[in-house]
Amino acid sequence: METQVQKVQKVLVHLSGGNAAAQCARFVQSITGHFGGQDETQVGCYLDNNRFILSQGAGQRVPLKRPAFCPFKHLSVTQAAAIPLDVQDRGVDVAVAVILQTTNQRVLLTRRAAGLRIFPGLWVPPGGHVELEETLVAAGLRELHEETGLEVEQNDVSPQILGLWESAYPARLARGSPFRHHIVTYMLLHCPHTHQELQVCLRPDPAEVSACLWVDRDLARSIVGGADGEEGGLQPPPQSSGTPQLTLGVTEVLPDGALRGSLLPGAVLCARAPAEGPDVERVSTGTKYALGLWLDSLAPRQSSSTAGGNLPVTSRPFSTSRTKPTPTMDRSVVSRTPQRWRRTAGGPGCPARAPGRTWSR
Repeated sequence: METQVQKVQKVLVHLSGGNAAAQCARFVQSITGHFGGQDETQVGCYLDNNRFILSQGAGQRVPLKRPAFCPFKHLSVTQAAAIPLDVQDRGVDVAVAVILQTTNQRVLLTRRAAGLRIFPGLWVPPGGHVELEETLVAAGLRELHEETGLEVEQNDVSPQILGLWESAYPARLARGSPFRHHIVTYMLLHCPHTHQELQVCLRPDPAEVSACLWVDRDLARSIVGGADGEEGGLQPPPQSSGTPQLTLGVTEVLPDGALRGSLLPGAVLCARAPAEGPDVERVSTGTKYALGLWLDSLAPRQSSSTAGGNLPVTSRPFSTSRTKPTPTMDRSVVSRTPQRWRRTAGGPGCPARAPGRTWSR
């Protein structure tokens, strides 16, 4: 009974097949593998009564992918049984990560703080768990604000689902048995401001973020070129016109929340996940996948009937209602809690500065 109570206290992944009722996914279950033997597939997804339901039924679909080294792909029966019961009872959590695209086609990445329990020191988009009664867009906007200080009004952004990612931590069995399992929704938000306008509004939380970086298309191509596979390594991709410069300017977040400019070797962002040993500072594998989808979204459309990802959220059945929604759902259902841009002296979307807080550049 205690486990059942726990499971209704957070949004979890449920799997639906045929006419059968959706079932809560098991922690040790490979979600991508459930829909086929490959590392990438297409699924339908929607929120219903605090359940994130994945299916391969009729209707619009988005890509779902896992890394080739995903622990849940390679987990043996013996290894699965050895995972503590309190971890197995967690189920598969639901998260959203925001690909915030500016009018001059930059997207924001943040480096996770060193003190975080999972994926410390990796470069990722802002994001986190979806809370009860929350939509994906509302969750993304909330996490964006909590981590970076940017407040974005729902009506000011045009959301799209890029794709889903099956995430585990530790990311490889060589580093130990997994104790976290997520399906991450990468949400593209088109923002009506340049990255320069948003930069002056950044107020990152030092407990979660240690640095910020605006990524353009050329840098994204280089990062995606260093895709992680079965064989790890720290070598960046071969030199090309798209290879990042020797050093990049980033915004470092100091322990007291102050910001200062810093330099980062470009090769760090192209580093690949090592096959063994401790992890290194790099762009996370899922983020590389998301950046590749983002680059695809910038390419000219070949046909308006193209299937797959990059579909507007408003055309997808996302809801927290008890009745399964339809693709014609009104936009108001997508966003439960509107956010607002604050018009202050600091620029569009800037929150008021806390008294006595120092912001160095």
